[in-house]
Amino acid sequence: MEMFSQVFWLFLIIVALTPYLQQQLLRSARTRKLIEIERKRKSRVITLINRQEALSILGIPLTRFINIEDSEQVLTAIRLTDKEVPIDMILHTPGGLVLATEQIAEALLRHPGKVTVFVPHYSMSGGTLICMAADELVMDENAVLGPLDPQLGQYPAASLVKVLGSKEMKDIDDQTVILADVAEKALIQVKDTVKCLLSKHMDDEQAEETAHRLTQGTWTHDYPIGVEQLIDMGFNVNTDMPPGIYELMSMFPQPRGARPSVEYSPGPVYPSGPKDK
Repeated sequence: MEMFSQVFWLFLIIVALTPYLQQQLLRSARTRKLIEIERKRKSRVITLINRQEALSILGIPLTRFINIEDSEQVLTAIRLTDKEVPIDMILHTPGGLVLATEQIAEALLRHPGKVTVFVPHYSMSGGTLICMAADELVMDENAVLGPLDPQLGQYPAASLVKVLGSKEMKDIDDQTVILADVAEKALIQVKDTVKCLLSKHMDDEQAEETAHRLTQGTWTHDYPIGVEQLIDMGFNVNTDMPPGIYELMSMFPQPRGARPSVEYSPGPVYPSGPKDK
């Protein structure tokens, strides 16, 4: 009986420690891959990857966004990078706080070395703002960015401003008027920020036109802007994504439930069928 009790407690300890050990092994693998990419490209590699995560106890999925802690870490990494060393930033994010994303974008813009931003899948909203600071934008051919029109709670700023022009003032409640006033300021501020970022890579006229399209409610906030549209707007975009970037992304797995939503056989498939390893 005593031996059974010891085995039982040993089993519980192993079960409790296994997730921690797996996480540490994964972190070590990510660090090795980061160093490998840095050596190949002779650059500083910074990742900003906001995956959906699960609470450790309840297993409730939570979507992460760019926050102040993220900006503090990115700014520290930039500060520790020599001015002549290029920076490669890997972005995978739905967006986040305007303050945090502006800080990151401004810091990248001021870095004297070349700044390259890699987008393997998507970088929406505030993530797109960070992309504006890049000297070169490398995207998967199916990757997308998103518009930068400010949102006030659940309302697009551009739509709130339009309300004032579609009704007489006496028919609009005070809260809407206040929101529209804040929305108008937000539209001006974000447009000025985007234009400033774009002016490093475009002439003033093109920067003004592009900033207007991205910030003034041309599209809905979740509209996907693909590679061809970005090239048409004057961005320096290419699709020469290094394989190491995809390999690094695979080391940031989504939390899985009992059954994965997507399944496929591992490895590439050719016209003659999958090749045996």
